[in-house]
Amino acid sequence: MTREVLTARLRIRDWTPNDLEALVPIFAKPEVWRFPFGRGLRAEETETYLRRKISAQDAGTASPSAVEERSTGRILGYVALSPPDWLPEVMPSFEIGWRLDPPFWGKGLATEGARALLAYGFEQMSLTEILSIYEPDNVASGRVMQRLGMRFDRETRHPYFDRLLYIYRLSSAEWEGAEPK
Repeated sequence: MTREVLTARLRIRDWTPNDLEALVPIFAKPEVWRFPFGRGLRAEETETYLRRKISAQDAGTASPSAVEERSTGRILGYVALSPPDWLPEVMPSFEIGWRLDPPFWGKGLATEGARALLAYGFEQMSLTEILSIYEPDNVASGRVMQRLGMRFDRETRHPYFDRLLYIYRLSSAEWEGAEPK
């Protein structure tokens, strides 16, 4: 059974192997993976990514993540809740993150999708806290975190690329007390 979260404009659902064809050209764009890789992903890297994410959702360690435009069914990228196991110092925890096809940037879709998945994480997954991590040069992602009501927690260094990272957090109590936006 495929899990899904609906918003006004988005359908966020579990990944399927059939998503690979639509995902490869999105993930190949350098701007999609500028942070942290500085380049787009090769097709085989996208396939590995998709296999890992399907395994994680099947194991119950990831939320629905594939983002579709509701009006067209077109895959736009992802918004996901998953453990940031690449950053051991914050484990155990769940991170919310997003990567969308650049023609859909600046339209509020990352915020819309992330807000819906925060609700899913707190209400369906019973998470007590969710974090988000970004490189300071990725100003747009930092703005999304602030719009979501997340608060700056601390700075750290990326364990593989040795770049500065900002960690933002949001507790379930803060989420429940937040004004509807």
